[in-house]
Order: sequence, then C-alpha cells, then structure tokens
Amino acid sequence: MPDSKVPTADRAIHRAAINKANAQKSTGPRTAAGKQRSSLNALRHGLTGQTIVLPSEDLAAYQTHSQSFLAEYQPKGATETQLVQSLLDTAWQVNRAAAVETNLFSLGITEMEDRIRANHPEAETALAMAMAYREHNRAFANIGISRQRLTRQFDRTLNQLRQIQADRRANEERQLDNAAKILKMHKDENRPYQPADDGFVFSSAEIETYMGREERRQQANHHDFYADA
Repeated sequence: MPDSKVPTADRAIHRAAINKANAQKSTGPRTAAGKQRSSLNALRHGLTGQTIVLPSEDLAAYQTHSQSFLAEYQPKGATETQLVQSLLDTAWQVNRAAAVETNLFSLGITEMEDRIRANHPEAETALAMAMAYREHNRAFANIGISRQRLTRQFDRTLNQLRQIQADRRANEERQLDNAAKILKMHKDENRPYQPADDGFVFSSAEIETYMGREERRQQANHHDFYADA
C-alpha cells in the first residue's frame, strides 16, 4: 500500500519503529578521537547547560558552598534570595570551568607524554602541555569564553544585589528612626504602643535595640568631641 494511503496513526507507528531500529544501530563514536570529541561536547553542555550540580560533582560540597553565600549576604525577601542563588550558582560554574581547564591540561599531558623525548622532565612536561593545548585549543577557547561570560554575570549580579540591599537597609534605617520617635513619645506619655498599628514590621524589641544603639552612638560622638578638644 502506498505510504500516502496509510492512516496517519499507522504512519506514526511505522516511523517510530524505523527510528527505534536506527537508534539501535547507532553505538556512538567508535574511534578514540570520536569518543574524545563526544566527551568534550558533554563538557561544553556541562559548562553552559542548566544543570548546576553534575552527576560527577559532590552535592554536599555544593550545599556547603551555598550556605557560605547565604551566610555572607543574608538575603531578605524573594528578590534578594533569587540574586544570591544566581550568585552562588554562577560562582559554582566558574569554579567548575577552572577545574575542567586544569583537568583537561592534565589529560593532555598524560596523552602526550609518550610522544615527547626531551631528556628533561620539566621540558617534557612543558612541551606536552603545549601539545595538549594545540590539540584541544577549541575546548580551551570554549572554557575561556565560558569563564569570561560567567565572571561578567557574577559581577553584574553582585552589583545588583549590593544596590538592592543598600536601598533596603537605608529604608529600614529610616523606618526604624520613625518608629523610635513614636515609641519614645508613647513612653513619655506612659501609653502602650504597637508598631504594627502604624504599619511598621519591626517588633518593639527591635525598635528598643535600635534606640539603644543610637544612644550609644551619640555618646561615642560626644566622647570623641571632648577627647579631641
């Protein structure tokens, strides 16, 4: 029966069977060079893909890496948290690219060491490294491009995070100052005060801590003024 007269569903089943048979015939690259190219392709996808922790990497190390960034930047809210997540993931990928570059050099030196005869170990290593770079120059170039892109991304994200956190802290400082003035007024009038009534997200304890810090700061400034007089 001509293919055009075969029902659509039957044609789809027939095509799927052909694709399956072709896939079974394909065993991937057979030569050493072909396998190496396939490996480098996987490496390229690992550097530029969406998967952050690869199967060969240590999940516990990634979690420790993440906690160090979260502890340093202490994000508040969804936006800051997202920026810190992007920051730590980008740093992880930069570190991976550096490690891959070193490993690729090591692999190249191992592959080339039997082809170099300089009667001097250090010279042989240097020449083997040069040959490794020449053999895999495209892979090294891709790694370099990836590292530059990731580094720029890291710097942009860090600048954005710092600006957002600076704006947020400045706003918090203004709000705390306003809340402290209102709380002091209520204390002077011997009236209870609930910060939430005025839309503040701070607790009375947080406002009290701010007031104590400001009082000590003013005392320190007063001390410095008379000490320098």
